Amino acid sequence: MSIVVVGSLNMDLVVKVPRHPVPGETLLGSDYESHFGGKGANQAVAALRMGGKVRMIGRVGNDGFGERIKAHLKAQGINVNATLCINSPTGVAFISVDKEGQNAIIVSPGANSRLKPEHLSPIEFEGASVVVLQLEVPLDTVRRAARIGRESGARVILNAAPALPLAPADLALFDLLVVNESEAHAYCGLAVDSPGLGLEAARALRERCPTVVVTLGRQGAVWASPEGEGYQPAFEVRAVDTTAAGDAFIGALAVALGEGKSLAEAVRLGAAAGALAVTKPGAQSSLPSRLEAEAFLSARGT
Repeated sequence: MSIVVVGSLNMDLVVKVPRHPVPGETLLGSDYESHFGGKGANQAVAALRMGGKVRMIGRVGNDGFGERIKAHLKAQGINVNATLCINSPTGVAFISVDKEGQNAIIVSPGANSRLKPEHLSPIEFEGASVVVLQLEVPLDTVRRAARIGRESGARVILNAAPALPLAPADLALFDLLVVNESEAHAYCGLAVDSPGLGLEAARALRERCPTVVVTLGRQGAVWASPEGEGYQPAFEVRAVDTTAAGDAFIGALAVALGEGKSLAEAVRLGAAAGALAVTKPGAQSSLPSRLEAEAFLSARGT
């Protein structure tokens, strides 16, 4: 079962703070740590650890960060032949994490913004069961990746993060849309703060995309699809760092759907992966394995 991820690759620079600063304020934080990140790379690693065979398509800089990122992904077992080093800074994310484990992130896209539609070849999508996309690379590139994915027979998932303006014609390019509370609000105007409102948002967005999943953090996730609707409560864990929880969810969701599991089963596995991810610091370093996720679910009788 093969998954193609087209998206961003970053180096995350993380500092812990007692709380997030307000505008104009300076806070002293911890020593900073560097972690491999970027939504695309995170989701590629998440899918790999869930049992997928993964190809990563993207761009990094020809600086020290870029070479380290490629070497790391290759060592994990991800195919990075279509991830090239170019004459540009590697993408960097500046992340602050407060004492509750909540994060605030500023991203400098760097080389990610240089991944162009013409850089994508249908050959790189051959045999893919699922194509996973986000919005940290140019939208025209995302559109072309979706079209190539559809033409190759893959199921195309868009994690619409960050929430960039998308026309109805854009959303129609994808088979499945995944958004969190703030992204759902950006696309349908509903202030999503409960599972009920999340389901209303999913129903509204289904007018533009066949299947919609809305993740709700500590309140779980809801979905609406041609096969029906549902709610997956969150699993209770002690949060240390929420940085890659959404990426863990997406990777697990993609693998489960690629294996032919139902949407309910896929969302449940995603919820387990996301819960496990928040119990550890960092982005890719926090992503759980399939065995860990299944043991987690088994211990909870699900």
